[in-house]
Amino acid sequence: MLKGDKVGLRARHDEDIPVLPAELYDDVVGGSRAEGRPWRPVSPGSKDPRLVVDDTDHAVVPFSVVELDGGTLIGTATLWGIDTHHRSAHIGLGLLPSARGKGYGTDAVAVLCHYGFVVRGLHRLRIETLADNHAMLRSAERNGFVREGVLRSSAWVMGEFLDDVLLGLLAEEWKPTAL
Repeated sequence: MLKGDKVGLRARHDEDIPVLPAELYDDVVGGSRAEGRPWRPVSPGSKDPRLVVDDTDHAVVPFSVVELDGGTLIGTATLWGIDTHHRSAHIGLGLLPSARGKGYGTDAVAVLCHYGFVVRGLHRLRIETLADNHAMLRSAERNGFVREGVLRSSAWVMGEFLDDVLLGLLAEEWKPTAL
């Protein structure tokens, strides 16, 4: 397990699978804001790729996020779109509603940066998020990410177009915290 100050990132466990759809993916508004495609219900027992880990896909590394105090599952974190030639990847994060606003997101982004830069030897990490996702913007910027651009009206979410903000962080700009 990779550990931050408040959270740990660990492999997905079978017991995580029922919690995530109920807490994250069954929420139409939250799911619509988190995905780049329309929300749809997930059937119990389905092989939803957001939940079931494909260990043969080396371009995606999914983690379950747990509280260090007690080990409670609080969300998902992903390094995705890993490009070994350009040494870059994207960061994705989804916290359960009960875990939001407690600093877990900032800590999880820090741990993903450690994993990407130190463990994987990547040169660049990026985050794309909706312009009104102030929590993710704060988490990214507290970890040194720089706003690189805005894709105007690029995301169709619940009946309206919203802006996407692109943020980037280079390995030489990263200021690691002790993990």
